[in-house]
Order: sequence, then structure tokens, then C-alpha cells
Amino acid sequence: MAVYTDALGRQVEVDARPERIVSLVPSLTEALFAFGAGDRVVGVTRYCVEPAEGVREKPKVGGTKNVGVADVIALAPDLVIANVEENRRCDVDALISAGLTVFVTYPRTVAGAIAELRVMGQIAGMPAAAEAIAGSADAEVRDALADDRPPPVRVFCPIWRNPWMTIGPDTYIHDLLRLCGGENVYGDSLERYPVITLGDAAGREPDVVMLPDEPYRFGQGHAKEVIAAAPGVRILLVDGRRLCWYGPRIADAIRYFRGLLREETDNASEIVGLTGKD
Repeated sequence: MAVYTDALGRQVEVDARPERIVSLVPSLTEALFAFGAGDRVVGVTRYCVEPAEGVREKPKVGGTKNVGVADVIALAPDLVIANVEENRRCDVDALISAGLTVFVTYPRTVAGAIAELRVMGQIAGMPAAAEAIAGSADAEVRDALADDRPPPVRVFCPIWRNPWMTIGPDTYIHDLLRLCGGENVYGDSLERYPVITLGDAAGREPDVVMLPDEPYRFGQGHAKEVIAAAPGVRILLVDGRRLCWYGPRIADAIRYFRGLLREETDNASEIVGLTGKD
């Protein structure tokens, strides 16, 4: 038995090698499989879609925001992995009240997400596998920080529409873009996820607008809306999972967004450039 401090400040006792794990966090479901612990995952949410073959036959326990508490309890897990942001506190509290071992996560920086990978590896009884993934991410962070960094690229990155929402400070996405050479035009917001208008975003004079396909599926039509508000701005349709999935994708995400912001990435299947003239 080992004791870990989770994001709620709770001291959580976890079996040395939990054999029945329910993951309510898509990024960490993917991480557990990457560690080699996928055979011990007995339940996931319907948004836990990676690795596709690994999770396809796993029992589903609802969504991240509407966890089927009774479904989780019925699986008799010896460990449940949850997240402050992705799961509702009432569902987490219900699982804790039911006597389940629940470890709650909450990474808000790249460094915090890498540290969390190491903790998850220890909790899952796979520290060496987790260290290999975390170490690769650490190496990309060191490369990014040691780079002869040009002036930062001002970035507007919405994450939702109706209403339009974007990222503020104290968020993983904000820190990822900062590390990769971006300057979040809403980095001075008092809110972590401010509701904004395209007119206000245009007034902040971004160099680049990144439209991810997750959590909201932005596409060419939405790019035209941005162009109407900010003619001539550079628009990138980007991989949303690289942007907001903070598990084993971190190293690749750093390489990907550094390339985009330096305009070194030229793979048309990953990036579509648009201007007001298109």
C-alpha cells in the first residue's frame, strides 16, 4: 500500500498494483495503455477513445460530465482516476462516499502534466514505462527552453463556439503554447476560460488564430467567420488532441506546435493555412 496526495489535497491509499482501474479521464486512459496497464482498465467513459482498439470493448460508464456512478460502483474497481476539470465534483464525491479509492488529477502546466504522468505510472505499478514517456517529454521541454527564441507569436485559440470561449492563464493549453513560442492574447484574462467575441479577439491583434478540432470541432466554415472579423490573419486548423490531451502526447505536441508557430510544419494533412484573400 502506498499513499499519494491528489489534486484535492487528499491522502489517497492505493494498492501497490491496482488490478481493476476505472479511468474517467481520456488523456489518462490513453496513458494507462501506453504504460502497458491497459489489461487492468475495466471501465472508461465514452470520451475515452484512445487507443481505439484497446478501449473499444471496455465497459463505458457514461460521459466525463455525467459519470454513471452506479455503473462505476458495479465494476468494483480498486482505483478510479478522475479530474477536477473534466469530471463533476458531485460525481467524484459520490464515488468517494461509496468507499471507492479515487485519485483526482488537475494538471495546469506542461511541467505539472509531466509530473502527473510519473505519479500515474507509480500508482499503476508501471514506473519505468511512465518514466520513458515522461523523460521524452522533459527532453522536448528542455529543447524548447534552450532554443534561441524569436519574439513570441501572438495566438488566439478559441475552444468553443456559441458562445465563443478561449483559454486564459493557469491552463495547460496556455502553458503549452507559451512553451512553444506563442503568446496567448487572452493571457491577461481574469478567467481561465473567458467568454469572448470575435471582434474583441481581433482587437487584440493576434498573429495567428488556431482553430482546434477538439473540444469543439472547428473547421473551414468557422475560419470564414474569423476572417470576417480579422481579415488577413493567419489561420491554422490544428489537432485538438495534441492541444489538450496531456498524457503520452506531450512530447509530440511540443514538436508539433513549435513547428506551427515557427512556420516549419508543411504537412497539409495536419495544417491548413487561410488568409483573408483565400
